[in-house]
Amino acid sequence: MTNQFESRLKELIAESGKMQKDICADLRISKQKLSKWKTGYNEPSMDELIMLALYFGVTSDYLLGLEDETGAKTNSGEE
Repeated sequence: MTNQFESRLKELIAESGKMQKDICADLRISKQKLSKWKTGYNEPSMDELIMLALYFGVTSDYLLGLEDETGAKTNSGEE
């Protein structure tokens, strides 16, 4: 994954208006796991990526940078 995932995850968290501890509780993940995803230290598994997409109401392709917010495909995953 590219930095696109990290920046989109941070953006979605900020836009949600929820505290990170509440998001972690909703998703049943540790605060450390979310922090590592945000910093690029670790990447989510396929199941975790799907969980994030469903939680934030976006597609996994959006999270990965393969499409923009309208659903249009992007070139090589970068806008």
